[in-house]
Amino acid sequence: MDDLTAVRDLAADVPPPTDDARSAARARLRHAIVQEGRPRPLSRRLMLRVAVAGTAGAAVAGGAVYATRRERVTDSPRMTALSAAQLLHRAADRSRAEGVRLPVPRNDQYVYTRNFITRTYVEGGRTKTWTDESWISVDGSRRSRREEYGKVHNDPPLGEHEVAWPPTEYAKLAKWPTDPAKLLKVLRMERPGADLEAFGNACQFFVVPRVMPPGLEAAVFEAVARIPGIRTDREAVDALGRPGVAVTYPKLTYSFIFDSRTYAYLGLRLTGSNGGRDKYREMRSRADIAVVDGIGQRP
Repeated sequence: MDDLTAVRDLAADVPPPTDDARSAARARLRHAIVQEGRPRPLSRRLMLRVAVAGTAGAAVAGGAVYATRRERVTDSPRMTALSAAQLLHRAADRSRAEGVRLPVPRNDQYVYTRNFITRTYVEGGRTKTWTDESWISVDGSRRSRREEYGKVHNDPPLGEHEVAWPPTEYAKLAKWPTDPAKLLKVLRMERPGADLEAFGNACQFFVVPRVMPPGLEAAVFEAVARIPGIRTDREAVDALGRPGVAVTYPKLTYSFIFDSRTYAYLGLRLTGSNGGRDKYREMRSRADIAVVDGIGQRP
């Protein structure tokens, strides 16, 4: 008897691990890989090259995300439905496993992003695309350069009584709770049952680029998972053409998009129109994000 046969015989009476156990194991493995391969020390301008995204969404009909699990005896695929909350928890696990991906920015620095935008019109299926670059002041005390649909906007510094919400300043974000229940209260702005506002506020974390402290992105996903009425749409595709699944809230035009296999965050989807006409669906996927010292500087 060879070693592989012996292992199979030993495992014959052991039930297969649950999906949650598999997800936890994958998260631990990814965390170990990230820790092993992470360069030290981190450069202030360490660049993150990932395909996560900028804005988007749509109130869409419910559905279910599916993950393939194999049977122990027949080895045939079986589809297991994931709720929107389960998907968000797995996205949170992935975010934690990836660890810190950007250096802590100074207040006098900028968050650089390059976004791919795809807009598809309902009538006729006409499609427009843009590649936008932006430099956003970390604490808002300096002017920012923001490109939107190919048009450059030079935004002035925030006024004395103006604030960004959620904040873009790292020091302020570091004070935000990473406990999902506490964070949900903040997203609801201390108004119990303000679920529509909470979902919209969660989306704002990704509309304007910012560097999130460890655990905050995962906490955002887990806070959204606690919102009653969230739904999934399995027919989502991001601006780079990758299939995904949307998590949305009724009556809102924004949705989170996740990879249906890896649970990686892909972006935000948006539905809109031009003055009530020419309805469209839009998707933004972030290609680059980095911390740089000045406007015009690229990683």
